[in-house]
Amino acid sequence: MITVVDTRDPQLPGRLLLTERDELLPLLRRTPHAYFDRPTACPGWTVREVLAHCGAALVRIVEGRLPAFTPAHNAADVLERVDWPLERVLDELDEAMVTAGPAIAAADGELDVIALGEWVHAGDVRDALEEPGAYQGAGLEDALTLLATASRVRLTPRVHATTRLGGMTFGNLVEGRPPAELETDPGTLIRLYAGRCPEPSRYRLSGATAPELVIYR
Repeated sequence: MITVVDTRDPQLPGRLLLTERDELLPLLRRTPHAYFDRPTACPGWTVREVLAHCGAALVRIVEGRLPAFTPAHNAADVLERVDWPLERVLDELDEAMVTAGPAIAAADGELDVIALGEWVHAGDVRDALEEPGAYQGAGLEDALTLLATASRVRLTPRVHATTRLGGMTFGNLVEGRPPAELETDPGTLIRLYAGRCPEPSRYRLSGATAPELVIYR
């Protein structure tokens, strides 16, 4: 069972990035180049473009080039890297996942959701590469802890979720509205909150709608 506390752990986002780096980068470095042209759950973006975005976003944090992360910034970052060799894209992401943790820790929670977004994008990549358990990587429990916080900041309705990892509470109480109930597996829960359109047969949600849960809009 995952226990979520209200006190922020400033080291958690960096720890999540390091865990994901250790799992994802070896997979990417042994993946044939042709696979990086596959489409992902991010409309209009290939695997390579998602990875370019991920590296660029973390570099912006490390270099203090904020605010950022608008659609225009993201598109410009990807375009800037369009002619880079694939190895350079992977090297940038590799280094950035190691170095961004302290900058995120120092941001008093403002950038924690970016670390969660990087982890979700890693799931997008694994999904496109047809890897099993795409959104259930080694950092799943830390990701769910960050998601619980992000769901409150992004003003989603209160949901009591039950998974094989135990019970968790997401979102905020809404006056006159009882908490919703969600039964699913952890990967599908991530897909729901990230707007990745999971198969309806993989979850049971009552008292809320799937679009209400999405934290990235």
